[in-house]
Amino acid sequence: MNKSELIEAIAVSADIPKAAASRALDAMVDAVADSLKKGDSVSLVGFGTFTVKERAARTGRNPQTGEPIQISAAKVPSFKAGKALKDSVN
Repeated sequence: MNKSELIEAIAVSADIPKAAASRALDAMVDAVADSLKKGDSVSLVGFGTFTVKERAARTGRNPQTGEPIQISAAKVPSFKAGKALKDSVN
């Protein structure tokens, strides 16, 4: 499912126009991104939790030359599925 298909599914499920569903989805994604930028987590009970994790610096290899390179530390977004979501998939 891509973004446009998700917007259509939201519009049908909530009985709202596609434009409103698109704005709602964009607002939700922006709110999650803003919260993660601040270092906060976002928990949606039954769905899952969005968090920010620290990835340590490490040494990697350039695949073309085999030369070692330094990969810097980074913050990466993470998602852990909730129990209800896991149960609905199985």
